[in-house]
Amino acid sequence: MINDPTAWPAPAKLNLTLRIIGRRADGYHRLQTVFQFLDRCDWLWFIPRADGVIEREGVVTGVAPEADLTFRAARLLQQATGTGSGATIRIEKRLPLGGGLGGGSSDAATTLVALNYYWGTGLSRTRLAELGLQLGADVPVFVHGQAAWAEGVGERLTPVELPEPWFVVLTPACQVATGAVFNDPELTRNSPLSTIADFLSGAGGNDCETVVYRRYPEVAAAAAWLRQYGAARMTGTGASVFAAFPDAVSASRVLEQLPPGWSGFVAAGRNGSPLDERLARGCAASI
Repeated sequence: MINDPTAWPAPAKLNLTLRIIGRRADGYHRLQTVFQFLDRCDWLWFIPRADGVIEREGVVTGVAPEADLTFRAARLLQQATGTGSGATIRIEKRLPLGGGLGGGSSDAATTLVALNYYWGTGLSRTRLAELGLQLGADVPVFVHGQAAWAEGVGERLTPVELPEPWFVVLTPACQVATGAVFNDPELTRNSPLSTIADFLSGAGGNDCETVVYRRYPEVAAAAAWLRQYGAARMTGTGASVFAAFPDAVSASRVLEQLPPGWSGFVAAGRNGSPLDERLARGCAASI
């Protein structure tokens, strides 16, 4: 976390399980997954402006302005509310692109929540989540800000209370092409329906792992290395892999053993999003 009261967090997420139970007529996959947040975040700053201009300050490497989900989220909120307000947006990326940690979706959700606050557009979380779904299936969980069991394409959310361990997260130096993974003919698409109770009793797994490990040997290597120390699993479609530990000290000791040239970090699991805490501080300051 950073000590700047004007900054807005966009936290990472982990998929603690990811099951593919079918495929819809439109080609999207029917999922069952569990989202939990991390206290590792991208950070965003917003300067409201009265001229209606949406401007991205600085450069996000590898992301063109028109493809930037923060830019698209701000435009979408403008269109949905008819506001004449604009904003200058600056982002400090700390989450890897294509890492399965939800960085782009989280950035979009933070933009919707923060600009709804700054512009006084008054949309509910439910309405913001509906807008966010137009940007990506993971955006609603970041808007709602609660660890959740998710179904559908990931948008039907049931809040859950989970243990909040410390995680070692390894971030292989590759970006996984999610579309290619979901279109792979060897992907499992018929996992049996599961329940929250099944997950809480220890059932889980990630149906994308076999395909990703075959396509991206560096992801398979990271998972194999981490498996020496704990129950390693991939988040989303990767590339990041993670394992849970009871405290920061034991997690940090594992990270210290990381082979030279590999990347990773230690972060705490969070059931409540740091974004909610920032919004509460902003609202309290305006009273």
